[in-house]
Amino acid sequence: MPVLVITGTGTEIGKTVTTAAVAAAALAAGRSVAVLKAAQTGVGPDERGDADEVARLAGPVTTAELARFPEPLAPGTAARRAGMTPVHPHEVAERAAKLATEHDLVLVEGAGGLLVRFDAAGGTLADAAKLLGAPVLVVAQAGLGTLNVTELTTRELRRRGLEPAGVVIGSWPTTPDLATRCNVADLPEVAAAPLLGALPAGAGALPPAEFRTAAPAWLSPRLDGTWDAEAFRVRETP
Repeated sequence: MPVLVITGTGTEIGKTVTTAAVAAAALAAGRSVAVLKAAQTGVGPDERGDADEVARLAGPVTTAELARFPEPLAPGTAARRAGMTPVHPHEVAERAAKLATEHDLVLVEGAGGLLVRFDAAGGTLADAAKLLGAPVLVVAQAGLGTLNVTELTTRELRRRGLEPAGVVIGSWPTTPDLATRCNVADLPEVAAAPLLGALPAGAGALPPAEFRTAAPAWLSPRLDGTWDAEAFRVRETP
């Protein structure tokens, strides 16, 4: 898995922190890691972006960012409003492929969901993943409403001939409600893909050293971790 594309079922669901956890687990396993942010929005030229946050939490990773736009909007919209050149899927694929020649693992983090548009032609992260022939990890919410958007995302991946690598719950609450607990069993069923991890709520607020130590316990062996999906299901499913 030299390149892994990471998308979410929406915004603010833990995609960047999940990317950091995957990077930290890979580093702990002795792999060299690069993180590519396809398009960063909502930050100024001198502000820290998502790739910087991954490096802060995960440790010594190579970071790259193709473009950043000041307004917190879809990349295509943000580029148009700023009068800036948009990012195109082929540019994402080319940079990721180059990084893959120099690293054991390249994580390509999208912006928002799978079909958020990068450019006026409708290019998306899914198009970049297709060019790369890379599997796509889906970061999903834990609670009510997640089943529909997760299934839609994985169905769209398969419609495009892409492989859903699995699903990671981006933020698992301390006291999950009934719907959240039921979703542990339902998410892999509707996604037709394995549940590969669950990050505890607030993981991104941990001190970096604690984050790096804990990260492998949040992810399955397929992501260089030690998390046991079946044990988690038995413990949490009502």
